[in-house]
Amino acid sequence: MLQYLTIMLDAAKAKNDERGASAVEYGLLVAGIAAIIVVAVFAFGDLVSNIFTGTASQISNKGN
Repeated sequence: MLQYLTIMLDAAKAKNDERGASAVEYGLLVAGIAAIIVVAVFAFGDLVSNIFTGTASQISNKGN
């Protein structure tokens, strides 16, 4: 019985050790996604801004 409890406690410790690694992996994943978003905003920011500006001017001209 004592050996069983020792094995279970060791397994619980090992499981807790893996949580830190998972948190680091998720952090790296989030950082990668954020970097991709930043690159996309810088790459397509002017294009999207011009599209919205053109659409807004067309809407305002039709109202007159």
